[in-house]
Amino acid sequence: MPNSEVALVRVKVRAGARKESFVAKTPTSFEIAVKEPAEENRANDRVRALLARHFKTGVPKIRFVSGQRSPNKRFSIS
Repeated sequence: MPNSEVALVRVKVRAGARKESFVAKTPTSFEIAVKEPAEENRANDRVRALLARHFKTGVPKIRFVSGQRSPNKRFSIS
């Protein structure tokens, strides 16, 4: 992804899972399960880290668009 491009992605998150998983449904839609609980933003922080690794960018470039307190989230990636 070129530096000036911004992508919007949709993520369905399952926090507190026994096993971590990262499934790309489409290039911009993912299902992610994380072991971290949905407390104190721990699950959200892990999801951002996984997205950053997938898109080969830094975590600060992954920003919430909507759904910070919902399992269905949208992120912008710059």
